Amino acid sequence: MTERNGGVVLVECLQALGAQHSFGVPGESYLAVLDALHDTGSARAGANGALDFTLCRNEGGAGFMAAAYGKLTGQPGICFVTRGPGATNASIGVHTAMQDSAPMILFVGQVGTDMKGREAFQEIDYRAYFGTVAKWVTEIEAVDRIPEIIARAWTTAISGRPGPVVVALPEDMLTSVTDVPALTGPAVVHEPGPTAEAIAGVISALSGADRPLILIGGGGWRADGSAALQRFAESSDIPVVAAFRFQDLFDNHSPSYVGDAGTGMTPATRAQIQGADVILAIGVRFGEMTTEGYTLLSVPKPEQKLIHVHASDRELGKVYIPYLGIQSGPNAFAIALSQHVASGGWADWRAQARADYEAGFDLPDLPSPVDMGKVSAYLRDRLPDDAILTNGAGNFTVWPNKFFKYGPQQRLLAPQSGAMGYGLPAAVAAKVAHPELTVVCFAGDGDFQMNCQELGTAMQAGAQPIVLILNNGTYGTIRMHQEKTYPARVSGTTLENPDFAALARSYGYHGERVERTQDFEAAFERALASDTGAVLDLNISAEALTPRQTLSQMREGAQKAGS
Repeated sequence: MTERNGGVVLVECLQALGAQHSFGVPGESYLAVLDALHDTGSARAGANGALDFTLCRNEGGAGFMAAAYGKLTGQPGICFVTRGPGATNASIGVHTAMQDSAPMILFVGQVGTDMKGREAFQEIDYRAYFGTVAKWVTEIEAVDRIPEIIARAWTTAISGRPGPVVVALPEDMLTSVTDVPALTGPAVVHEPGPTAEAIAGVISALSGADRPLILIGGGGWRADGSAALQRFAESSDIPVVAAFRFQDLFDNHSPSYVGDAGTGMTPATRAQIQGADVILAIGVRFGEMTTEGYTLLSVPKPEQKLIHVHASDRELGKVYIPYLGIQSGPNAFAIALSQHVASGGWADWRAQARADYEAGFDLPDLPSPVDMGKVSAYLRDRLPDDAILTNGAGNFTVWPNKFFKYGPQQRLLAPQSGAMGYGLPAAVAAKVAHPELTVVCFAGDGDFQMNCQELGTAMQAGAQPIVLILNNGTYGTIRMHQEKTYPARVSGTTLENPDFAALARSYGYHGERVERTQDFEAAFERALASDTGAVLDLNISAEALTPRQTLSQMREGAQKAGS
C-alpha cells in the first residue's frame, strides 16, 4: 500500500463508508484533510465516489447542516471545523443532533500531540467539553489507527439511538505518513428486532384496551417502517400521535393520524394521551416537550399501560417504567407488528380523535397584514408531495408544525433542542442532499438573523431554498411569556431589522417584501420559479403571536389576573 498522510487516509475511509457530502469552515489545524478533499469533488472522485465539501460561513451553521443532513438521510452528517473557537461554535450542532437522535460526525482539528496539556493556542479537552452532548468523543493519536476509529465513529453514529460523535484530529497526526490500508466498504448495521414473544405481548395488551394510542417519534425511521406502522394502525383502527416535531414520520392524511404532542399541544391531544389506557410508544425518548414537562404521564409509573419500544436499552425505563419494554429498532418493530391486527372496536375513539385534529385547522382571521392561517392553507395545497420544510425556534414554528399536513414523502427538519437559527442551515443541507426538491424554510426575523450569513453558503453551493421570514419585529416567544408574566413591561424583545429582501438580493437570491395576504400567492409563485432561491419577507403583526390569542389579549389576561 502506498504511503499517504493521515488526511488522505481519513478521507479515503469516509469515501469507503459512503460519505458523499461534508460541511465545514476551514482551519489550519486540518489543512491535510482539506488538501485530501481537493481531489474528491464530484468531478474528480476516485473509485470510492465523490465527497464534496460545502464551505460554510460559521461553524454553528456547519454543525446545523451536518445535523440536519443526518436527520434527513439516516447517514452521518459530516462536519469539519478547526480547534478551539471552531469547535465551540459547532457545539450547537452536536447538541441538536443528540436531541434529534440524528447521526453526525464532527471532526475537530487539534493542537499537535507535543503541545497537549499546556493550554496551547486554541487548545480544548474535547472529551471533557463534548462529553455530555455526544454519543462518543475520541481523539486519533496515531495515524495507523485512523481506519479503526473512523469505522467505530460511523457505526456508533448510526446504531442504537443515532447521534453525534466527535473526533479530534491532532495536526501532526494528520501530516504523519502511513501505509495502513483504508476501509474497503460501507458499514452495514442492522437494527435490533423484536422477538415473537414481544409482538404477542403487544397485540395482547392492545386487544385488551378500551382506548389504545400509538405515540411515534425518534430517529432511525425509514419509509418502509412508517408505511408498515400505518398499515397496522389503519387495520386496527388505533389513533396515532406524533411526538414533538416528528409529524413527518406518519402520513398526516391517514384517518389514524390524530395530531402531535409538543409545544402548543391542543386540549384534545392532551385528553387523548391522558385518557388512553394503553400507549404504544415507538422510538420516543419522552422529552420535556412531548410530555408537557413530564406532567402528562405520572413519573415514574404511568397510570396507562406503557409499551415502550426503542433501539437503545438506555432509553427503556429512563423516565417511565414500562409495562412492556422492548429493545428494537422502529422499522423492524413496525414491520413485525404489521403482520398482525389488534381488534377492540375502537372506531369511535379513533374517529373522534381524527375529527378533533381536523377541527384544529379552522382558524379565525388573524389581526395581521399577512395572515399566516391563510398562507398555511395555501401552502398545504400548493407544495409538492415531496417537499421538505424546515424551521428553527420561535412562536412562528406553529405554522409548519401545526398547520401543515405531511404526506408520506414530505419531511420536516425541526430541532428538538429548540435551537434558534437551525432552519436556514437545515434548508441548505436539504438542498445539498436533494437539489431537485422544493425546500421551504420558515424563519422568524430574530431566528433568521442567527444564521442569515449562510445565504452565502447556499449561493456558493448552488443550494438555495425558499425562505419565508415571518417578520413581526420581536422575539415572539419571549415577548409572549413577557406579556403573560410582566404585562406591558416590554424589555429586550423588540427588534430593529434590516431590509431582508435587499439582503437576499445581495446574496444572489430573489428577494421581495410581502405586505398583504392577497399578495402572497403571486410572490410565492415567483419564488418557486426562481432558479436562485428566494427570500420572502412577510409583514406579520406582533399582535398575531399565536393563532388563537392576540398579544393584547395575553396582556389583558395577565393584568386582570394580577389585579
